[in-house]
Amino acid sequence: MNASVERERWELRAGVGVGPLRFGMSPEEVAEAMLVSEPAARVGGPYGQEDFPGGLKAFYDEGKLACIALDAVAGPQVFLADFPLAGSTPAQGHEFLLDHATEHGNWVLYTPDASLSLTDLGILLREQRVGEALLTRPLFVKEEWLESEYYRDRLPLEGVPG
Repeated sequence: MNASVERERWELRAGVGVGPLRFGMSPEEVAEAMLVSEPAARVGGPYGQEDFPGGLKAFYDEGKLACIALDAVAGPQVFLADFPLAGSTPAQGHEFLLDHATEHGNWVLYTPDASLSLTDLGILLREQRVGEALLTRPLFVKEEWLESEYYRDRLPLEGVPG
């Protein structure tokens, strides 16, 4: 992670959202919260996706915000117990989440791509290639998606360009 770049700090609200974004928002409400008239790009598919400046992606289920993906090095940073969820090494991220789960009794889920999730907090750590490095890229997901047997069809697997 580039420590010389100051990132906006967003608060995690487990099960509710992150920063100014709340699960259940419409695309228009998300754009307003992101202070833009519209996203930089929209992607179709079974779960709509919008890309915003600063490395943020919003994913929708039936037109309502269900997942927020942050870039590993750009855009806002979210901390869990003072640990930066974006831009750490995957080993550091996994170790921290497992320690946090042990200490706080969180539910842990490994996805088929070896990403680690604390389902009750709605946090999923994916990997993002940035140059030669792999860094953590957090996704904040409504709990129903993480606990569903269909989560593999719902959770975005692609990386955010770094």
